[in-house]
Amino acid sequence: MKPELLSPAGTRKAMQYAYAFGADAVYAGQPRYSLRVRENEFNKLEVMAEAVEEAHKLGKKFYIASNIAPHNLKVRSYLKNMEPVIDMKPDALIMSDPGLIMMVRERWPEVPIHLSVQANAVNYATVKFWQNFGLTRVILSRELSIKEVAEIQEECPDMELEVFVHGALCIAYSGRCLLSGYMNHRDSNQGNCTNACRWDYKVNEAVQTMEGDIVLKNPPPPQSQQQLPIVDQVFLLEEPQRPGEYMPAYEDEHGTYIMNSKDLRAVQHVKTFSDMGISSLKIEGRTKSFFYAARTAQVYRKAIDDAAAGVEFNENLLEMLDSLSNRGYTEGFFQRHASESMQNYEHGRSVANKQQFVGDIIDREEDGLIIDVKNKFGLNDELELMTPSGNTVFELRTLLNQKTESIDVAPGSGHIVKIPFAENQLEESAGQLSAHDQRFALLMKSVQTPATTSLV
Repeated sequence: MKPELLSPAGTRKAMQYAYAFGADAVYAGQPRYSLRVRENEFNKLEVMAEAVEEAHKLGKKFYIASNIAPHNLKVRSYLKNMEPVIDMKPDALIMSDPGLIMMVRERWPEVPIHLSVQANAVNYATVKFWQNFGLTRVILSRELSIKEVAEIQEECPDMELEVFVHGALCIAYSGRCLLSGYMNHRDSNQGNCTNACRWDYKVNEAVQTMEGDIVLKNPPPPQSQQQLPIVDQVFLLEEPQRPGEYMPAYEDEHGTYIMNSKDLRAVQHVKTFSDMGISSLKIEGRTKSFFYAARTAQVYRKAIDDAAAGVEFNENLLEMLDSLSNRGYTEGFFQRHASESMQNYEHGRSVANKQQFVGDIIDREEDGLIIDVKNKFGLNDELELMTPSGNTVFELRTLLNQKTESIDVAPGSGHIVKIPFAENQLEESAGQLSAHDQRFALLMKSVQTPATTSLV
């Protein structure tokens, strides 16, 4: 059997695009009890209920994350707050706290529970423990190698296992981080992570006062007199158990991002996971856009289908994921790396290396597509029309504004433009879009490198 493709859904629109481009299931966070409470459209229970109903009408699954590490106050109110969630009939709850799991098992024994990655399952004995407790799936820790994942699957053949294959990585162990809480009193394990590991940390020499306080040795000059720091000292950190492996630690004009992990990308291992019998391949990103949901679903759907058909892995799938904003990619712990290969020391922000999302197709007229512009594009740009049925690459030769006047550039967000079929040689592909394809069609622009890739 093919593994399930599980996508993130921070919004209903992201859910819809994930399903349209191939996801079998999505997961979203429960209000107050998930790890993404700050940016979650499903904080409104009525929105989540409608989304679950929509998913089931499509024959898809909808999982609800209820995976915080709760303090007493939230434990006391948990069962009452769970009642409307259980009434939605989600396909499973994603949970990590043993106490809350016990309470749900006692009150609603028929509800499937998946063990969250927050519970840090790293061995087959742990998986068997939770299987004996009645859980139906275990989401394995991100810190496992492919060999270890295979061993757990072999030892637990009757238990569903889920593996993360794409998305942001935490510097902490499977996301159980205290840094955000320490830096600004926003507890990551309560759903309030501020991504403190991505911040720009600057190095300043300090001294200790007679009172024992640590203060700046040389207070900085006024802002108007400050200059960019210059790297005059560089250190290489060496851990005693890994002699000869050196990790650079320094500050330059970008700052210091020593705790900033690259993003996980394991599409090249989809066949391996499929062959070993993994039940679900999971994409991280509940704070991501609907474009992210669509692109990741499209690429990983292709990889899963190719693996099932015995088709050799398509290296172009790696490049297609470069169209997404990312902090650089890593295979994480699946393969052994030099220590620095997982870290991004240059910046904390995400960047898109190959393509940029530039437009949402909002209508189709007899002779062209109507585009809601998201980012600037113009004549002679190489564009890619992305739809659930496949992608088409073309060079933009003609562009019209809302008055059907010829223009050279679609300036950016807030503008509506038209791309004519005939002049852009799109009659055969875009001109015959189904209603479903038209609803979910997106437009991208090549950047830096001229070539893009088609799935058709």
